[in-house]
Amino acid sequence: MGLGISLISFLLVLAVGWIAGIVPFLKVFFMAYVPYVALAVFVIGLIIRILRWGRSPVPFRITTTCGQEKSLPWIRQNKLDNPSSALGTLGRMLLEILFFRSLFRNTRAEFKDDRLVYSVDKWLWFFSLAFHWSFLIIFLRHFRFFTEPIPSFVGFLQNIDGFFQVGLPIIYITDVLILSGLTFLFLRRIFNSKVRIISLPSDYFPLLLILGIATTGVLLRYFFKTDLVAVKEFTVSVLSFQAVSQELINKLSPLFAIHFFFVCTLLIYFPLSKLVHLGGVFLSPTRNLANNNRMKRHINPWNYDVPVHTYEEYEEEFRDKMIAAGIPVEKED
Repeated sequence: MGLGISLISFLLVLAVGWIAGIVPFLKVFFMAYVPYVALAVFVIGLIIRILRWGRSPVPFRITTTCGQEKSLPWIRQNKLDNPSSALGTLGRMLLEILFFRSLFRNTRAEFKDDRLVYSVDKWLWFFSLAFHWSFLIIFLRHFRFFTEPIPSFVGFLQNIDGFFQVGLPIIYITDVLILSGLTFLFLRRIFNSKVRIISLPSDYFPLLLILGIATTGVLLRYFFKTDLVAVKEFTVSVLSFQAVSQELINKLSPLFAIHFFFVCTLLIYFPLSKLVHLGGVFLSPTRNLANNNRMKRHINPWNYDVPVHTYEEYEEEFRDKMIAAGIPVEKED
């Protein structure tokens, strides 16, 4: 059910992008106005989500730990998995954000000979890491279309990414990795019964959307050429809030229109979805707090003075009824 809804939604986005790419007046509308709507929804929505998370009270340390906490001097502390200082917490956050340290511990449970057996499973960690890093590098490489002059790091990333120099144009490693990672994550949700049963449309649709962006991007680079000069002029005009002429829009291919509409849809969908963990991971109290509960007393800020009704007062008020009901009381008449 979730997969079907996601496929229909994805095909609708694809159809709208394709129609907008071939119908002149729709192409002008979608290429000239939709980007600003997408950017506004993305920025405002992301700020609202982050502010809402930031205002959430965290009275106690609720860190998720996997190692020995700081205790007696002769007991060795795991300073990264169970940090008690800000430096250790920073180290754990960096390992989590950059290398998915918690996902590296992923295990697989299955029945063998009527026994539940756990085994090491690193494929999810590897393909997730490959996808996220490839997505980041591809985004940074696209700065050559967004800025003038082109930042120096773009050339460096292109040289590293195309190190093997396979084919002409050069095949980037990240193009292969992002398609491989997305395909693995998508097929895992379909063929892994334990994952499929808990998967929702909000799990399938982002994968399909990003896969559509990556696939159309690869097609534009290696198979269906487009006017890169016009693409850069268009993107620079949009990001600098300059009017985009119809003549310039007409130079853009229908495939680029589909690719661009996928990107706009992702920007609109992003703050409303699970993808917003991009910002939420920095605000997660299970990760960004040191585990110093034994060293520092944490006072609940909600413990303000409130009127109370003590048991003595309760018994004084209902003593006769309690005695009549056979309920023992501390003070007899």
